[in-house]
Amino acid sequence: MFPEYRDLISRLKTEDARFATLFHEHNQLDHEIRRAENQPSHAFNDQIAALKKEKLRLKDELYKILRSYEDQTAT
Repeated sequence: MFPEYRDLISRLKTEDARFATLFHEHNQLDHEIRRAENQPSHAFNDQIAALKKEKLRLKDELYKILRSYEDQTAT
């Protein structure tokens, strides 16, 4: 996720508690989605869709944080 921000992500995971929490939640959702998608039952479709929406919301929030840090260092 966001390879162009690899160094900044590594730094923020240790320096910014909010970023670290969101990053962890995003990864947890990713694992949960993979597990649900590997289930033989199709009953998980709505659940998977909801998890993917939440994962995307977290990713957007992480991106906003990365951009704000990038903007701060550019000025």
